[in-house]
Amino acid sequence: MTGIENLIRANEDGTLAFGDCTLESKKKKDGFEYGGDVYEVKTFREITKLECNESFVYESVPGTVVDEFQETEDGMSFLVRGEADAQLTVGLTSECDYRVTLDGKEIGVITTDLGGKLSFNVPLEGSTRPVDVKISEVRK
Repeated sequence: MTGIENLIRANEDGTLAFGDCTLESKKKKDGFEYGGDVYEVKTFREITKLECNESFVYESVPGTVVDEFQETEDGMSFLVRGEADAQLTVGLTSECDYRVTLDGKEIGVITTDLGGKLSFNVPLEGSTRPVDVKISEVRK
């Protein structure tokens, strides 16, 4: 498994790719400008973290590689891969309900905390392909 060259990149389809879970020591790339925003990524074997305009967006423990990452009006979607099962935490709207699906299978509706963080586990160990993650707000 390889990580993203230069730790973060913009894909031709308008999505982002970031992370490198193969690194033995922490690496950081800040000041990555895309779509009028400034991104910072910190990544290595133990953690991958993404911030946008100094606000929390994504974190995985242990580290992961993310591709096709995009935030939408009502959530986000991305592909994630890693060397071990990971706990993901993403930043969304506070105290809202979100439907989370992994490879098209719903794992449930999760409510964000006061800070807008939503956490869930993704089985990655032994997988030869990325897991497709979709998070969408449940409208009441």
